[in-house]
Amino acid sequence: MSTPLQRILVTGGAGFLGSHLCEQLVAQGYDVLCLDNFFTSQKQNITHLLDRPNFQLIRHDVSLPIWMEVDQIYNLACPASPVHYQFNPIKTVKTSVLGAINMCGLAKRTQAKILQASTSEVYGDPQVHPQPENYRGHVNPIGVRACYDEGKRCAETLFFDYHRSNGVNIRVVRIFNTYGPRMHPYDGRVVSNFIIQALKDKDLSIYGDGSQTRSFCYVDDMIDGFVRMMAAPDSFIGPVNLGHPEGEFTMQQLAELVLELTGSKSRITYLPLPDDDPAQRRPDITLARQHLGWEPTVTLHEGLAKTVEYFRSIDLDRFQPPTDHTAHKSSGL
Repeated sequence: MSTPLQRILVTGGAGFLGSHLCEQLVAQGYDVLCLDNFFTSQKQNITHLLDRPNFQLIRHDVSLPIWMEVDQIYNLACPASPVHYQFNPIKTVKTSVLGAINMCGLAKRTQAKILQASTSEVYGDPQVHPQPENYRGHVNPIGVRACYDEGKRCAETLFFDYHRSNGVNIRVVRIFNTYGPRMHPYDGRVVSNFIIQALKDKDLSIYGDGSQTRSFCYVDDMIDGFVRMMAAPDSFIGPVNLGHPEGEFTMQQLAELVLELTGSKSRITYLPLPDDDPAQRRPDITLARQHLGWEPTVTLHEGLAKTVEYFRSIDLDRFQPPTDHTAHKSSGL
């Protein structure tokens, strides 16, 4: 007897990570419902899927309730870069909190398994390095990044309360810096900023002295982590860190590698460090290795080369220009 077709909802499905996830789920034969309000995402990310019989695009804001029948939910909807989530901070909080309530409510009604895309930002500017999942963080609850940091922390709270109070089958992943094709060229993140600046032969803008570090995980590895977490036994619900534990680089090193890969003549310039910008961020992925058999395989050099190739191929005029935001004004974009 054949297995019934699983219907999977991906909120934020036209975004950077969401579009890659939808693409993989469609290829695996699932019936995929892609929900997005296109605040920061691009329809061109999923146009190649629109004629597939097992893919459907729904234009909707996750902060508003929606009724449908689903078997699984990946809740990815939320602006994820500082210039986007600070552009409308109240909307960012609503997306995280009301989105979690609406999606957990949908999961409760349909008895669907639901995964929350949380973030390493729940750790704030960490005083423990690398960060394990039992570290409770060092977050400024009233700072300019709090709309995202605290919004995601509250979303985790809601997921676990829906699980404890209503038996909702949840999964929570904490995403560390991820990059790759389909990043928005004007999202203000360091990888996209550096590459666009280099391709335009503009100065590469480093905030601070360039000594702060991040770990960088290629998008294909991250999507593999999502799928493995959704398929994990119900005894392991997270939270679990997903990121590259060996891919920690200073901003100076990243800038120099982008210059090497692009062959740009750009110089490196230094700008003031934004408020509450963490000095370092790197995941402890012991739990992911133990419970999911997961760890990244793509090196930064390999992944950046693919990302540079993508940015060379796109028409920047098809993307919404940078927002009128301080971080964009100082980035040189």
